[in-house]
Amino acid sequence: MDLGLAGKVALITASSKGLGRACAEEFVKEGARVVICARRPDELARTAQEIRSLAGQGTDVHTVTADVTRPDDVTRLINATLSRFNQLDILVTNAGGPPPGRFLDLSEEDWRSGIDSTLWPVIRLIRISLPHLAKAKERGGGRIINIQSTSVKQPIKGLLLSNAIRPAVIGLAKTLARELAGEGITVNNVCPGSMNTDRLKSILEKRATEGAKSLEEVSAQAVEEIPLGRHGSPEELAALVVFLASKRASYITGQTINADGGLVDGLFG
Repeated sequence: MDLGLAGKVALITASSKGLGRACAEEFVKEGARVVICARRPDELARTAQEIRSLAGQGTDVHTVTADVTRPDDVTRLINATLSRFNQLDILVTNAGGPPPGRFLDLSEEDWRSGIDSTLWPVIRLIRISLPHLAKAKERGGGRIINIQSTSVKQPIKGLLLSNAIRPAVIGLAKTLARELAGEGITVNNVCPGSMNTDRLKSILEKRATEGAKSLEEVSAQAVEEIPLGRHGSPEELAALVVFLASKRASYITGQTINADGGLVDGLFG
């Protein structure tokens, strides 16, 4: 299937590893030019080289060291993308998510930090990217895809900040899908379930410590709740992201789609 992504420019945040990196690799496989960003330049450079090694040395992978919780870094990131490629077609917002914790354990500073790391980067990235994504209309339309969590559909035990803050991104995206439709820009969200990433490992380790259990026991219990009987891979989430960015998904907007192995039980999950 031709996804029509050859020559398109995709910016993926938090992409030196995990879900972001998997998305970058999938875009490259489809012939897109990609910009990856992260806070650690050493990790970023290593990731870019590994992607080039997988896809060929002619692969156009540009790196920008940036912390998207900082407004100036977001502006610099977008400017660096335009300086390198002179266009922006696809924006994939991604972040590690706020730390786990229960209500009485979380301070006001924890809440402020959660909002600053989970909601504000999405707002700023979209706001600064919009004029450039609108210019993509002549190339088939701009795409905004937010990587969130199944916590927006079904609260996850022990992840209060994620349960409370991430739904704001869904409301933002749903509203923008209508506002930006005339500009040829689609806006969608993808919600990974239990994916084999460092964040999942961190969450499971915390549960193991709190429950005085081994990591293996906690991981096995988590898998029991998933109808498909396993954790997902970052590549499986990336395949969904790349499809939503493609010309094949040009009539899909304002949607929040799970990649969770059937974990969420709701009829509208």
